[in-house]
This record gives sequence, C-alpha cells and structure tokens, in this order.
Amino acid sequence: MKPLLLGLTLAAVVTACATTTSPTGRRQVVGAVPQAQLDQMGAQAFTEAKAKQKLSTDARQNAYVRCVVNDITRELPAGWQTQWEVAVFADSSPNAFALPGGKIGVNTGIFTVAKNQDQLAAVIAHEIGHVVSRHHDERITKQQSTSTLLGIGSAILGSAYGSGAANAAGQLGGAAAQTFYLLPNSRTQESEADVVGQQLAAKAGFDPRQAVNLWQNMIAASSARPPQWLSTHPDPQSRINELGARAGALMPTYEQARAAGHTPKCG
Repeated sequence: MKPLLLGLTLAAVVTACATTTSPTGRRQVVGAVPQAQLDQMGAQAFTEAKAKQKLSTDARQNAYVRCVVNDITRELPAGWQTQWEVAVFADSSPNAFALPGGKIGVNTGIFTVAKNQDQLAAVIAHEIGHVVSRHHDERITKQQSTSTLLGIGSAILGSAYGSGAANAAGQLGGAAAQTFYLLPNSRTQESEADVVGQQLAAKAGFDPRQAVNLWQNMIAASSARPPQWLSTHPDPQSRINELGARAGALMPTYEQARAAGHTPKCG
C-alpha cells in the first residue's frame, strides 16, 4: 500500500502541473501557481522591496535604466510587451532582478561593473530572460513537488520505523534535494537566461560582445566564490567562454538590428 500511495501522490503532483518548452527548447514542468497569481506575487514583492529599500533620486540614473529597459522590452514577444515598471535602488551591491508581472529592479552598484549601455543591457536582458523563460514558475513548481514527495517519504518511513527515522529522512532528503536537484536547476536557469538575454539584447541593437566584458568586470569586482557544484550560478570563466562563443553568432542579428534603426542612445 505504501508504494501505491507514493505512486498515486506523485501522479497527482505531476497532473497538477504542465509540461512546456522553454525559449531554448528545454523541457519544463510548470503550472503549480497560475500566471495571474505569479504576477500578483511579483507585484507584491516589488512593492515590498520599494518600501524597505532606499530608492535612487538621481534623475539621470533612472532615465538611463528606463531607456535600456524600453529598448529591450520592445523586442519581447507580444504576450510579454506590458508596461514594465522600473525601480533604481540606492544600493552599492552590483545586482538587478526582474519579476513576473513586469517588474525590474536595478541597484546603483550595478554601474560599477556595467560600464556602458551595452553592458547594462546584458544585465537587464538576462534578468528579463528569467521571466520570459518562466523560471519563477518552474522553480516554484519543482520546489512544491519536492516538498510534497519528501513529506510523503518521511511519513512512510515514520510509520514503519518511528519518528526518528522520519525526521532524519526529511533532513537528509531536503539537503540532497537542494544540492543535487534544486541548485543544478538554478544553474540551468542562469545559463538559459544568458542565452535568451544575449539574443534579446542583440535584437534591440545592443552589442552582444559586451556581455563578455560585463562578466570580466564582475569577476574583477567579486570576492571568493563557493565551489561550482554548490553555486546557483555557472562558473564565471565557463560563462564568459559561452557568452563569447554566442556573441560571434549573434553579430548578424546585432548588425541587422542596427541597420533597421535599432540604435540605442541611452548613455
């Protein structure tokens, strides 16, 4: 009965989700949360971030970021061409994010590593790549499925061997899932956002080669990193090599965009 219970519950979890294809052709399992709810969650998180963190009052910085965002989002598929809301945070850490519902946050610290509009576009397009690739949906779906299955496994062991076995199984299972399942998925998503973002920036008329320069600047500004297998991001040097290889292939796209009048003049 216990294997049957596990099988039935697994089937229920899978049925509640859906299989789709990402922009790069990768198989995804999504659908644990409806898109409308994801958008609402993104909007709520963005509102909280603006309430808790200091916003930049520098008009030039705000206009600069808004200009880059506008040029990039014009190239999105029709379903994603909403009015993206932008916030620039007075924070020295070089970071940026994008959320479902069309929300983009950029820290002023990003300007220390993104030295020009093409490098800033590489950052912003990468973050938008996460959204249009449905990475938030995919991650929530995987986390929910993993939590459900770990709970079932712990319950089954507990009924057979007692609460000590159940607790140990839950702790070890959670650690294993985080290390070998959820973190590798995050690295996959980061690499995919690189691909989608670099393509998007080139279509908008931003130089795709500048993504390499951006990451060289990031490495120069960063401190020691955790081992690659415990990181949520790909190895920086591997990332640079891949970005450089793709940049060459994207030059015709970039040149066509420029010839068609896509010549960003943001800063």
